[in-house]
Amino acid sequence: MYTLPSKLRLFAIVFMVIGAIGIVSGFLSAPSSTAEVKEMMAAHGDGHGAEASHGETNNSHGEAHNESEAASQAVPGEGQSEDAHGSEEEHLEHTLHQMQNRPWSALYIACFFFFMIALGCLAFYAIQFAAQAGWSPVLFRVMEAITAYLVPGGIIMFVLLAMSGVLHMNHIFVWNDAEVVAHDKLLQGKAGWLNGTAMLIRAAIFLGGWLLYRHFAVKFSRNSDNETDNRWFKKSFKISAGFLVFFIYTESMMSWDWLMSFDPHWFSTLYGWYVFAGMMVCAITTIAIITIYLKSKGYLEFVNDSHIHDLGKFMFGFSIFWTYLWFSQFMLIWYANIPEEVTYFVTRIEQFKLPFFGMVAMNFIFPVLLLMNSDYKRVNWFIVLTGIVILAGHYIDIFVMVMPGTVGNSWYIGIPELGALCFFFGLFIYVVFTALTKAPLLVKNNPFVKESKQYHY
Repeated sequence: MYTLPSKLRLFAIVFMVIGAIGIVSGFLSAPSSTAEVKEMMAAHGDGHGAEASHGETNNSHGEAHNESEAASQAVPGEGQSEDAHGSEEEHLEHTLHQMQNRPWSALYIACFFFFMIALGCLAFYAIQFAAQAGWSPVLFRVMEAITAYLVPGGIIMFVLLAMSGVLHMNHIFVWNDAEVVAHDKLLQGKAGWLNGTAMLIRAAIFLGGWLLYRHFAVKFSRNSDNETDNRWFKKSFKISAGFLVFFIYTESMMSWDWLMSFDPHWFSTLYGWYVFAGMMVCAITTIAIITIYLKSKGYLEFVNDSHIHDLGKFMFGFSIFWTYLWFSQFMLIWYANIPEEVTYFVTRIEQFKLPFFGMVAMNFIFPVLLLMNSDYKRVNWFIVLTGIVILAGHYIDIFVMVMPGTVGNSWYIGIPELGALCFFFGLFIYVVFTALTKAPLLVKNNPFVKESKQYHY
């Protein structure tokens, strides 16, 4: 049985406190009026955000209700009156909404990032049961502990969606601004799907289904420890197969609602798969890092280099799969050069060049160089080093998905972003390692556990 060290508990709590202070500081430092924006821009001396605001606002007026021009709206809250077109006040109002969106966006990105790790782990866990995998049962309790984060993470995610989509406490979803929709025919056509109430109902269905499967999967796993037959394993197999069908549909719709809708004039048919690939590689990487950590502390003695090697292969494989989807999505849209499609990448290349291309190097080049050699996948510190870079790269990937449509050219990584990351990292560590103490680290009476313990190749 695992016992949570007091130092690790304190470590997690300290991170949560530091993160909470950073989050509050981010909200308090956001401007509340255009006058404050003007003062902040003057203080920078270079008119930070002014030129970008001016250019984007011009694109969103006049011909803004033409679909192609409307696609260039990178940030919600832009003025909707042609009479005020080009005015300084309008530019300041636009920049105000960008700056006010920044702490909300930072909170949203960090919340979703850690939530998607737990959700990807739940899907990977279900795949092991549905495939009746013989190598992985010794890792089941690590996977179950990671999925425990779905409960607090899902609640916080739902609250953020409610605050953004129903309570109108921020401007991060442009389709949720009635004035913008009133002048935008494309958004009017999508209003049946893109509205706060419908999004929240779908979120409740998604979260309810995922948490329901997680509840019964863990319950059956615990029950199996006290039985000598395979009836609980058979039940786990059945619900896992059903869950995977539910998951593949809901994960795609979730990615449309929670990420792609930040750029509502743009869409990609690969988007759901793209988010899924990033989710899976982050989940498997986290499983590997936590497993290696526990093994270094004298736990999981039944985990050997072959298990770590297999996790490394999954990290390598899903990194390649993610890169394939990234390139397919980027290359086809860029080559076709259709204005309402290519604007998504134009915004990111012009305003987010370093994070946009940097995360490709972190998520593809680095893992390939370190994990292509089969022997390196058995070296624990290689897996941990690669894993840290992969997780950082996919955080930046989520950052690049969200920030252009909410903050635009007013972005940078500072106290709000680091504070949100620290808070959710601390919460994740606390929840996962507390969950590890709830049951023995090795499942009992699983029909494949003996094979898993003796797994070597």
